[in-house]
Amino acid sequence: MKIRKAVFPAAGLGTRFLPATKSQPKEMLPLVDKPVIQYVIEEAMSSGIDNIIIVTGRGKNAIEDHFDVSYELEKILESRGKTELLDQVRAISKMVSISYVRQKEALGLGHAILVARPLVGDEPFAVLLGDDIIDAEVPCTQQMISVFEKYGSSVLATQVVDGPDISRYGVIKGKPVENGPNSDRIYQVEDLVEKPPSAEAPSNLAIIGRYILTPEIFEVLEQTRADTGGEIQLTNGLRLLREKQLIHAYRFEGKRYDAGDKLGFLKATVEFALKREDLGSDFGAYLRDLKF
Repeated sequence: MKIRKAVFPAAGLGTRFLPATKSQPKEMLPLVDKPVIQYVIEEAMSSGIDNIIIVTGRGKNAIEDHFDVSYELEKILESRGKTELLDQVRAISKMVSISYVRQKEALGLGHAILVARPLVGDEPFAVLLGDDIIDAEVPCTQQMISVFEKYGSSVLATQVVDGPDISRYGVIKGKPVENGPNSDRIYQVEDLVEKPPSAEAPSNLAIIGRYILTPEIFEVLEQTRADTGGEIQLTNGLRLLREKQLIHAYRFEGKRYDAGDKLGFLKATVEFALKREDLGSDFGAYLRDLKF
């Protein structure tokens, strides 16, 4: 089946960016001049997805406002002859069909996906996490859809993470798919572990915030026990799903920025600014003149 829908969990508290996120959703923090969540939604759109489902929570109204029509702002820009800015603002509200569902409590990624079940229905879908910004010639989600279309299974995005940092991620144990295109990038998942100690990690392939999931994941998540913190972890649900059907992992092509981390966010801001035609030259000159 064609992947038509994508779920964007956006109900988290964003505690790593306090106090900035005390009254502003972390998904709306600007990366140069666009909120983080817009980059991820644009990736989904570029991958052929036309139905966006955002899982929100209390204090996330700014997300809905951003993608809604802003009549007052448009009228002001039009009256002042700022046609370029007006076109940009109108394009945001027209970019894609967006639906919202509320997660009343932040009970984990697995629970957030389960909340979206009534809007997803009985079809495969993508999940994109706004903390991960991936710069790639071919959008990461589009790469994963190609893998799904070949194998018809759930697909997890992975990247190599060496050393102690692996303990910050879900980690797969897998075997390479033999005799196929991109065989060095596609793995059949044999097991998944959530945030293992680095010495106990089954591999150096960390799960990144992009997923293609079959609808059977919903039934499995309903059966997944909450962890000691009361959260339903998607990794634990995927372990149960793997007992019922194949799951593949894909080592994507592109550069990933951890926008949920302050240093990662700053790196993304600098590198995205340097790529801009209107900013790159002057900003690069400024950086070269800095004295450290």
